[in-house]
Amino acid sequence: MSASKMQLRHAQRDVATALELALAALAPGALIEALACASGLLNALIDLPLDSEPMRAWAATTIQRAEQSLHGWRAWAAERNATA
Repeated sequence: MSASKMQLRHAQRDVATALELALAALAPGALIEALACASGLLNALIDLPLDSEPMRAWAATTIQRAEQSLHGWRAWAAERNATA
């Protein structure tokens, strides 16, 4: 699957918001680091052309990483809210 610039922008927005919320909620360090890594990669990829196979591969892998970190954030936040 190749990622489009629009997918990268949407993922970056979602990950950046989740990262801010995770920091404010004092989420576990590993979760914050996963979100931060995905955010940084997304920020870099948004500014680069996706016209080569290596860049398309990085974009697809980064979208997957972003989705995994968002899933982790949502699961942690839901569990935290359920016990609050």
